[in-house]
Amino acid sequence: MALDGMFLHSIVHELNNSILNGKIDKINQPEKDEIIFTIRQGRKNTKLLISASANYPRIHLTNLNKTNPIKAPMFCMVLRKYLSNSRILEINQINNDRLLIINLESRDELGFDSIYSLIIEIMGRHSNITLVRGRDGIIMDSIKHVTPDMNSYRITLPGIKYVYPPKSNKLSPLEFNLEEAKKQIIEGDIELNENMFMNLFTGISKTLSKEIVFNLKSDTIPMDLNHIDQILNYSKNIFDKFSSKDFHYFAYKKNNSLKDFYCIDLKSMQDYDKLIYESPSKLLENFYYTKDKLDRLKAKSSDLHKIVTNNINRCVKKNSILNNTLNECKDKEKYQLYGELLTANIYAIEKGMKKVEVLNYYSENGENIFINLDENKTPSQNIQIYYKKYNKLKKSEESAHEQLDQNADELNYLYSVLTNIENASNYDEINEIKNELIETGYIKFKKSRKNNKSKASKPMHFVSSDGFDMYVGKNNIQNDFLTLKFANKHDIWMHTKEIPGSHVIIRNSGEIPYSTLLEGANLAAYYSKGQNSSKVPVDYTEVKNVKKPNGAKPGMVIYSTNQTLYITPEEPNINK
Repeated sequence: MALDGMFLHSIVHELNNSILNGKIDKINQPEKDEIIFTIRQGRKNTKLLISASANYPRIHLTNLNKTNPIKAPMFCMVLRKYLSNSRILEINQINNDRLLIINLESRDELGFDSIYSLIIEIMGRHSNITLVRGRDGIIMDSIKHVTPDMNSYRITLPGIKYVYPPKSNKLSPLEFNLEEAKKQIIEGDIELNENMFMNLFTGISKTLSKEIVFNLKSDTIPMDLNHIDQILNYSKNIFDKFSSKDFHYFAYKKNNSLKDFYCIDLKSMQDYDKLIYESPSKLLENFYYTKDKLDRLKAKSSDLHKIVTNNINRCVKKNSILNNTLNECKDKEKYQLYGELLTANIYAIEKGMKKVEVLNYYSENGENIFINLDENKTPSQNIQIYYKKYNKLKKSEESAHEQLDQNADELNYLYSVLTNIENASNYDEINEIKNELIETGYIKFKKSRKNNKSKASKPMHFVSSDGFDMYVGKNNIQNDFLTLKFANKHDIWMHTKEIPGSHVIIRNSGEIPYSTLLEGANLAAYYSKGQNSSKVPVDYTEVKNVKKPNGAKPGMVIYSTNQTLYITPEEPNINK
């Protein structure tokens, strides 16, 4: 993923053409490491996203609307205090590196104009966004605080003078001469391989370095010191495209997955499907949005995932223990037989005997068997020992069967919750699943929930190609609502057969075509644990045939008189 200095060069070019001299109208911080500015320029509003995410740091224009926290984080409050209504003066990139500075002019409390710099470091897990006072370089605040025990060289805390990241010894690809480049190669012992340009120049990613070497080999230019002038001149011609702002934006796709992108066409990726974009911001938003969203949802739901997984493991372990108990109970009939045979032969047993030989009159062959005795017990006490063993194992067997049924129901429920967590598409859905786990007792909630202002999300709503309304539950609470309260008795209910997943309701507003049933079955299979399987069985029946047993957990129902469709799930392409 080539968000390197050269690609940022194209981003800066776009920002200078679109938001320079604009005024900051709104400032929001929807994520702990992400800021969104709404910039007013004339009558047009433009949104700028800046992310210091450890996995997907970036800066670009955006059209996304994100939910903001009820209480703004401290960094957001600081930005609002100093940058609200400020004007963007300059947007610069430092040394073609992944370091951008946005200079802004703002009016302070006394009415004097002040200059502030927003410094954006796009450097993987070290990424940061820092607000610095222009006149003395003092840090007002940063989105990530770096303390002395974390980094003794660079501390980013309010009130401390900002220190720039260490300057690289590499050359700038946009302004270098051949002699200094040759000297750097020889003195730096830089190998002439596919990493050569990445090691020689700042802001060059491995993707671009490999691309230049690929082109050199295609043009049969040997990678050796005898041809170093030719190699460097060749690369300079490519870098000149960046200097002249000759940008073209491409993303590369394979097996329906975006693999890489860049601001020039990469010949080395000719075997990939190519997507063309009109701007770097649209490219980055498309490339990173889904990845970043999944990454954040995974982090947000990791605690829930762990709780559910631990309970699944507990149930699996319990299942094994109960099955072992049932295996032990297979001998219970033997102890009953011994008790009855000893009772029938009590006259032949005396205290002090260690075993007795008796006729097994229950056997077809009528053979004699030996039964062990406790020499310290009376005949009657020995008989009671075997009857007690029999009764104990019988009760254990009945209890094990009952617990196995309960355990199976609990496992089905937990697997359905796990599927809902994996299919969650926003934080509200994660919170609803958390509330469900609180209500079912899997999470012990100590604090008061009176101030919980989060809105309950709605089930997904689709319209089939034949015009029928279809609804999909995103969690077990929604599944119960759809099936037991929302649906009419003649609506069609769908669910994957013996696979955890969502309830699907098709509104029965007339005779439902087979094509709509297939689309509904696809929804049920896609939003289930069988999403990546083939020929997933989906049961369907009228809602009147679906019942909820007393005491059943959320989303758990029983049904009858159903039919089954088999479908290989695909991402829904009907209206949502």
